[in-house]
Amino acid sequence: MSRYLLLIIALMGSAHVHAGISGKRPNIVFLLTDDQGYGDLSAHGNPVLKTPHLDQLRAESIRFTNFQVSPTCAPTRSALFTGRHEFKNGVTHTILERERLTLHAVTIAQVLQSAGYATGIFGKWHLGDEAEYRPDRRGFSEVFIHGGGGIGQIYPGSCGDAPDNSYFYPFILHNGKFEKTNGYCTDVFYAQAARWIEAQRTSGQPFFAYIPTNAPHGPYIAKPEDKALYEGKGLPADTESFFGMIHNIDENVGKLLAKLGEWGIAEDTLVIFMNDNGGTAGVKVFNAGMHGAKGTAWIGGTRANSFWRWPGTLTPADCSALAAHIDFFPTLAEISGAGVAGAAKAQVEGRSLVSLLDDPSAEWPDRNLFTHQGRWPKLADPNSAKYRMAAVRNSRWTLVSEKGAAEPSWQLFDLLADFGQQRDVAPQHPEIVDELSREFDRWWAECLPLMVNEKAMGPAINPFQEIYYQQYGGSPTPDALDRMNPQGALTFGAGGKKKKG
Repeated sequence: MSRYLLLIIALMGSAHVHAGISGKRPNIVFLLTDDQGYGDLSAHGNPVLKTPHLDQLRAESIRFTNFQVSPTCAPTRSALFTGRHEFKNGVTHTILERERLTLHAVTIAQVLQSAGYATGIFGKWHLGDEAEYRPDRRGFSEVFIHGGGGIGQIYPGSCGDAPDNSYFYPFILHNGKFEKTNGYCTDVFYAQAARWIEAQRTSGQPFFAYIPTNAPHGPYIAKPEDKALYEGKGLPADTESFFGMIHNIDENVGKLLAKLGEWGIAEDTLVIFMNDNGGTAGVKVFNAGMHGAKGTAWIGGTRANSFWRWPGTLTPADCSALAAHIDFFPTLAEISGAGVAGAAKAQVEGRSLVSLLDDPSAEWPDRNLFTHQGRWPKLADPNSAKYRMAAVRNSRWTLVSEKGAAEPSWQLFDLLADFGQQRDVAPQHPEIVDELSREFDRWWAECLPLMVNEKAMGPAINPFQEIYYQQYGGSPTPDALDRMNPQGALTFGAGGKKKKG
């Protein structure tokens, strides 16, 4: 048999597998943790933290080892749900109305819903708390969420949670009405998701269950028995609680995966696990050899876990291709059979990962990805912070401006030789600096007219507070001083203690 015939047969076989993945319409369970870093897994070499269930999920998955997200939470969620960079969705911060996902965007939940999927969210939304921005208007038929960026956080304007909310027995907005729940927040979200999944599994309708926990985001409040597992190991108190919160997530992931098996739907279900940005309290213990953490444009601020488990369909393997959060939307659109069409076709700038899920070593053209911290002061000119904590990267090079503002302070790193970003090689490669900086300037110019929330002003009362008082009585009193100072914030931790943050 000629080698050409063998090549044709091989290509036909590959096309057959690819076609089997496209449009196969699995159930989809998407697990997203908040502020857990790439190094916060025992399978990635963490010397203290133990995550046996997440390690097992990782072992059974296709693992994207060079998966990039945004430096903070709302921006990453925006990019995941739209397939384009957060700035082009108007999301340039996590508060101050700049966390609101533009109403002109199509979400992947809407695409899946239109393709016949039941859709549910259980946990943290953080893409707008006003009625028209909430998930029930963005493609979710089942909504079980807290408000703002975290349980108990209250900010001036539109971003905030129910007053005095706590990690234990939290008030959760369930399809428009608050419910007082019983237990610890992560347990509550996973238990509610499991009940909903069990109700969906016999309907014959595929489902999309999105479980974005607020944990292990600060404040670091773990169940005492979980925190106790990391006491006496020489760790800072916040890291003890942070690792305890991850232990609790790990236990819940294990229980959910076991349930999928018990219900007989594991092989019909694609489970995806990610974190939303670089590490936080765990970085001081282990950061997988990376420089930087949450809120930065360094690799340590943007590299994320990305595990895709689909028993019987996906063969576990590592994939080193440069992939990103903007690829999530087109991938699910293709797998669900919905495709990317209509308004979404012009919106999506990511690539479908289906070819890599089929064959992790498949050809994957290089690309430039852009990172920016955002977070300039409210009403400030974005150009004043254009080069502050910004980066452009491809599979080999990353160009970073950490301290620049209106002018850059570019540093260049060769990731193939220096993944830890320790040696600036800009003087040796001025042509690369010039090429990537021009790409960054072009991208920035595209973003500016789409930053639609920069002058937005929110209501005097946070929407979740307003719903809460309408339901339970009483009336909120806005803090006039904080409304005059939009950079201030009121947060409520466990026990409802008010603090500035």
